[in-house]
This record gives sequence, structure tokens and C-alpha cells, in this order.
Amino acid sequence: MGRESKATHETRGPLAGIRVVELGGVGPVPFCCMLLSDLGADIIRIDRPPGYDGGAPVDPRFNLLNRGRRSAALDLKKKSAVEAVLELVRHADVLVEGFRPGVAERLGLGPDDCLRVNPALVYGRMTGWGQDGPLAQVPGHDISYVSLTGVLHSIGAEDGPPVIPLNLAGDFGGGSLYLALGVLSALLESRDSGQGQVVDAAMVDGSASLMTLFHGLHAAGYWNDQRGTNRLDSGAPWYDVYETKDGLWLSVAANEARFWRNLLGFLGLPEDDMPEQHDRSQWPDLRETLAAVFRTRTRDAWCALAEGREVCIAPVLSLTEAPHHPHLRERGTFVEVEGVVQPAPAPRFSRTPGAIQRPPARPGQDTDEVLLDWGFTVADLAELRATGAIT
Repeated sequence: MGRESKATHETRGPLAGIRVVELGGVGPVPFCCMLLSDLGADIIRIDRPPGYDGGAPVDPRFNLLNRGRRSAALDLKKKSAVEAVLELVRHADVLVEGFRPGVAERLGLGPDDCLRVNPALVYGRMTGWGQDGPLAQVPGHDISYVSLTGVLHSIGAEDGPPVIPLNLAGDFGGGSLYLALGVLSALLESRDSGQGQVVDAAMVDGSASLMTLFHGLHAAGYWNDQRGTNRLDSGAPWYDVYETKDGLWLSVAANEARFWRNLLGFLGLPEDDMPEQHDRSQWPDLRETLAAVFRTRTRDAWCALAEGREVCIAPVLSLTEAPHHPHLRERGTFVEVEGVVQPAPAPRFSRTPGAIQRPPARPGQDTDEVLLDWGFTVADLAELRATGAIT
């Protein structure tokens, strides 16, 4: 195998120069690596060879979670492919994997294997239940993890079932973001200590962490354990969504007293005739009053009237509508890359802005390029083909 790594693939962003090996998967690991790539990390995604992709239902160019990275296809069932990945690890700062506990070890790519060849490596692990505990080997999905941690129970109307928050609270909020934070924290520490470590990011841990505020409020007696009865979960009539004349929706967030007064004036409701804002016994009647008023105009008519007034209402926009909102257009919150509209990198940096480095790659489309860029030779590639590690 090659011994000297060539210059890092040119990227833009505050993480430019950081090298990451991503063992291909679905959901939270790709989203985490998308974030790192948007911020400039040079990431090699190790995919299965063509024919092993399980018949993905989406054209690769629409798989936006894979944007920004080059893809090398290696058959990790071959010893020579595992050895090739370890050679990549030798030159990497970070490895990220999302296998069930024990799988990476059985492949020969567990933490001990990787830290043996690169003691300063940050080894990021993403699972639903964590690396240990009674459920560690149990299959699950986002809804499973938010069910266990109280997240799912807490979202929805009082008289309705729990509302599934897409896979935002488990996979992405509780998983990807905590994995990214953990990886970057460990990377900073390794720069001082010269030692790597394992980051165990579990979606149950992260989604539980996201609920910290509500645990505190519940302990203090300010939060009911019954969903849909609290200030921030649609229980309060001044923090909810309302249907408009055209069947669309507005959100209302008049939490503070001054915004509540502003909203009443905006709606033409005399404050003296309205119940006290925090009188829970009056909330059902107050909600009916607000609902009746909001049904008198269309969503966009309400928004036009609200311009320049501090009433804390906003249109509930669809995926199709959101990129066209004037504020989001002005900020460039959405961009178009090769005909696909998608969210732009976030957050923003004043001196080293991130960027979508490239569109999503087809599995294996960059195998030769990335291996050569990371120090392999043409002879190495020929040997890997001869053993069936790459095609």
C-alpha cells in the first residue's frame, strides 16, 4: 500500500484540512458527515460496491445527505479492502461509523484496530441505543428512540395521539448533531494530547438531552406530563396554529405579555373583554375566539397585515413554498445545485464560509481518484482489483 498521503483535496470552510473516513450507512451518520463536509472537511465515504446498494429507491443525485463527499466502493468482506480502509485511517483525523455494536469489530475496523494504526484518531460511533445496555443489540428506528426518551409522548394535542416529529428529534437532532459535536470536541482535545478516543453517540442519549428544559420545568411544577396542556406544546391558545379562510395555517407565538397585547390589538379584540392571558380555565374559550377570527382572512392576507407589527405570527409553509419566502431568499437559506433545491450550509462564518463542496456522488464513482489522492499507487489499485476489493 502507499505510504505517503498527497495534498488534501481542496475544500472550503473552517474544517478545511480535516480528513474523515465515513463508513457508509443511512440516516444520522450521512447527515453528520454532510454537516462536516459543508464546513470544509475532506470526507471519503466508503460505500458498498455496485450491486450491494439494496436497490435504493432514490436517484443518487437526490440523496442530499450524501452531498459534498467523494465515494469509494470497497467490499469490506475482502481482507484487502479492510487493509485499504486501515491505510486510509492512517492518514485520517476522524472515522465515523453507524453499525450495530460489534459489527465494526467483526470487520476488523473497530476502535482498537483503527487506533492501533493511528493513535490520534477520533473514532465516532452512531447507534440508536448506544454501545452497551440491555437494548444495545435490539433493532430500532428514530420513532423507537424518541418513544423511550419521553420526546414522542410530549408532542401532540391533548385529545389526540402523539405526533411523530419526522425523524428530526432522534436521527438528526439527537443523533447527527451530537455526533458532530462529540467528534469536533474530541478532535480539539486530540490536538493538545496527541491521543484519539471513541465518541459513543446514541440517539437515546441525544434525544433525552434535547428534553433537558422540560425535565427542569416538570420538576419545578411548571410542566404537565400530559401533552397539549402546556405553554409550548399547543396547550396555550397564544402558542398554537390556526386555520385560515383558505384552509392554510398560521402559527402564533405571543408568549410575552406585550406580544399578547399586540396580537389582541391586531385582531381587533379589546383587551378588557379578553380573559387574563394565563388563566388556564379560560383557554378553551379563548382558543375558540382566536380560531374564529383567523378564519375570516386567508393566510397570506394575515401575513400582509402583520408586516411591520410585532405580533409573532408566521405562515406555516410547505416544503415547496419555503424556499420562495422573501426572508429565506434574501439570506440564501436555500440554494440550487445541479437543478436540486436544498438547504444551504449552516451555520455561517464571517471569514471561512462553508460550502456545498459537490453534489451527491454515485456509490463508487470516485474510487480511484480518492485512493490515489490519499496515498495509494496505481499498483496498489491494480492489486485491490485483483483481489476483488474494488471493481
